Amino acid sequence: MQGKNRIRIRTLAVLVTALWAGQAGAAGYPFQDTALAPDARIANILSLMTLDEKIDALSTDSGVARLGIPSFGGTEGIHGIVRRGDQDHQKARITTTQFPQPPGMGASWDPALVRRAGAVQSTEARYITQSAAYQKPAPQPMLMQWGPQADLARDPRWGRGEEVYGEDPFLAGTMAVAFTRGIQGDDPRYWRGAALLKHFLANSNENGRGNSSSDFDERLFREYYAVPFRMGFEEGGARGVMAAYNAWNGTPMGVHPLLNSLVIQQWGVDIVSSDGGAIGNLVKLYQRYPSQKEAAVAGLKAGINQYLDTYKDELRAAFKEGTITEAELDAALARKFRVTLKLGLLDPAQGNPYAAIKDGAAPWDSAAHKAVSLQMALESIVLMKNETRTLPLSKTGIKRIAVIGPHADSVHWDWYGGIPPYKVTALDGIRAALGPGAQVDYVPDNGGGAAERAARAADVAVVLVGNDPTCGPNMGKEWTDAGTKPCADPGDGREGRDRATLQLAQEALVKQVLAANPKTVMVLMSSFPYTINWSKQHVPAIVQMAHSSQDQGSALAQVLFGDYNPGGKLVATWPASVDQLPPMMDYDIRHGRTYLYAKGEPLFPFGHGLSYTSFRYTKLRTDAAALPGDGALNVEVEVANTGKVAGDSVVQLYAAWPKSAVSRPQKMLVGFQRVRLEPGETRTVRIPLEARRLAWWNTARGAYEVERVPVRLMLGESSADIRLTRTVEVR
Repeated sequence: MQGKNRIRIRTLAVLVTALWAGQAGAAGYPFQDTALAPDARIANILSLMTLDEKIDALSTDSGVARLGIPSFGGTEGIHGIVRRGDQDHQKARITTTQFPQPPGMGASWDPALVRRAGAVQSTEARYITQSAAYQKPAPQPMLMQWGPQADLARDPRWGRGEEVYGEDPFLAGTMAVAFTRGIQGDDPRYWRGAALLKHFLANSNENGRGNSSSDFDERLFREYYAVPFRMGFEEGGARGVMAAYNAWNGTPMGVHPLLNSLVIQQWGVDIVSSDGGAIGNLVKLYQRYPSQKEAAVAGLKAGINQYLDTYKDELRAAFKEGTITEAELDAALARKFRVTLKLGLLDPAQGNPYAAIKDGAAPWDSAAHKAVSLQMALESIVLMKNETRTLPLSKTGIKRIAVIGPHADSVHWDWYGGIPPYKVTALDGIRAALGPGAQVDYVPDNGGGAAERAARAADVAVVLVGNDPTCGPNMGKEWTDAGTKPCADPGDGREGRDRATLQLAQEALVKQVLAANPKTVMVLMSSFPYTINWSKQHVPAIVQMAHSSQDQGSALAQVLFGDYNPGGKLVATWPASVDQLPPMMDYDIRHGRTYLYAKGEPLFPFGHGLSYTSFRYTKLRTDAAALPGDGALNVEVEVANTGKVAGDSVVQLYAAWPKSAVSRPQKMLVGFQRVRLEPGETRTVRIPLEARRLAWWNTARGAYEVERVPVRLMLGESSADIRLTRTVEVR
């Protein structure tokens, strides 16, 4: 296949050059002619490039300055553009809209909103790339955004669980599709930006990740770990991916044959990036190759065409030795230049709706972008517990409130977050909500009994606890060959370091505050699940939200005081004990991981989240008597708001296979919809169900297969709160 592509590129280059030379008055280069087919334009580019230019373009700088071809660049982008400033690389500090970490975005269960967030991020990337103000001291192209993160949070101890949408493949895949579509836009010809999914594949341990192996069978590969990636490519239209550090069943992902056979050839991916330093790991940690040169060559032959590592001199030497050919370089670059064309970088601005995003007022200061940020923060909040209607708090009934804890007056940044144009802490939000008529006492900790005194003197206490996403302010200086140094709090985690415990050290502060004032609200600012068994039993109200939203405090205050009714749902199972989990490196989730296969009673189930109102589900039905094995049907239910305030119900559709001939999950999410209802309103909620969502991977046949057996459909408010069931035949 690759040999045929190389011959085709050379043939096209000759034909295009000959045709162009024969045109009277032709100027410039043939690749600038938008009337030519994309493959012909790319072939011409390659024919004009020198060997050094070709090797150089395999970096994150995809441009060819001599030919006037701009680079699409790159930036981290999983919940906002990251430009914290880097003098060594002539990158200025730029503020950009910052959304909650991906677990918070996932907790919205609102793909339409996640898509809007992707559009906000990508618009800001276009603005920075194209505006004159950001071309000095050097241009900062960032049209390729390294996100969404499509890995799965199979274990709550994983240090990078803060970067992903959750433990369920369908939920994570749906959010990856939405964010990708937001990044890339709706224009039929051009992309606003280019999404690069990461990290392929099964990258969910930090300790030893540089050469660890994630071991499991092909069924789990196809039915669990690869699902969000496949959805992102096939349904979202993403054409970029970053290979993971780890191996699958002993073969490092950066040189795995699947990059070519599946990712490129079947899923149509164009950009395959190594991760930072991953090529070197093949030598230093895996000891798979004798030198950086052999590792860089292996990456190229596996499909890598964007190196985040040392490779240039190595590939030049390999070319001189004959280890690689110019045809192999051309094949790698042809895929890369397809993205250049999709971004419109070689075309006139006319006709490209995204070319005009430049100069003028900064988009992150616009009301539109601020509105999306606030809405995402609001929808990300999960009401975990609300005993005796402790929440919402009455503004008029509070004369004095204590706001306590290490997270009360901060908005924590994370390793993949940028600098927001503004940030609202919980303390800021509460003060603004109550106004001058109430006294707000802020205490960061219980040093000298200060927190207890403040709580005792207040009408209500709000205590904000949780994790530190970077384990302190110096993460950039705490890297080792094995990842990052251990966190001071063993319950914290970050890139390069898994969590040593699920216990919340700051729960001690919660106990002290509650003892001083029984009307205490616990706000858990967390990137991960915690085993907060004591708090669940004793604290009357618990609210959870992810870190890093610039509107963190505004959203929280609206929820606390009833201006917004929370509707977020958990995206991972919260175990009651770490003892419920298999060993960290056991990647076979069938041994008891996630709600799909969990054996014990969780502290909080997947999909859990309360509301200030109540919902009734009735009249579960389907619009067809049976589900065609190659078709779809609609699942319908009447949802009524039976309370006194408006609220959002997240209708969750699960499937089970009581008569399956093969092993299947005990239940599996196959559809969902977030719907807002006014008090007393009833609405028909329709969830499409495609038979392909029910498929299992038949390893013997090498294909997905839909069993013709009865399927039990279950509708509820969480994986454990099933309200209605119905069995349908699959034919």
